[in-house]
Amino acid sequence: MIYLDGSALCRFLPGVKHFDEWNAWVVPRIDDVAITQLGVTELRQAAALMPREQKDLAYGVIDQVRSKIAMIRFSDQNVSVSTHAAAVLKPFAALHLGAAVAHPAIDTVATYDAELAQAAVLYGLGVVTPGLPDGWHGGA
Repeated sequence: MIYLDGSALCRFLPGVKHFDEWNAWVVPRIDDVAITQLGVTELRQAAALMPREQKDLAYGVIDQVRSKIAMIRFSDQNVSVSTHAAAVLKPFAALHLGAAVAHPAIDTVATYDAELAQAAVLYGLGVVTPGLPDGWHGGA
């Protein structure tokens, strides 16, 4: 499975950079991706910043995401990984990393956050970022 962080989820919003590449990549894989409530919260924050005439569309996107993508919960193991990662990552990125590392079925992270991508590689996870070249984040 592929874990989608908040920076990836925001690519579902029309007008966001890499929107077309993201949707072309993720739609065929929609049954193989997972999110957390944290990512949905970040998506809501991004939607709230959209122009008034696009807000209804943006909130509709959130409803679609929540209904079509598997939601995973934070676990004690997740929090343990996140606590260690917080030394080098922003708090939300550390939580996303913990969610991906702790879930036994997740082997890849979709993110547009360079630091999270680098940390994911260190934990042995693959990184995918449609619209950006392989290795863009500087990780191994």
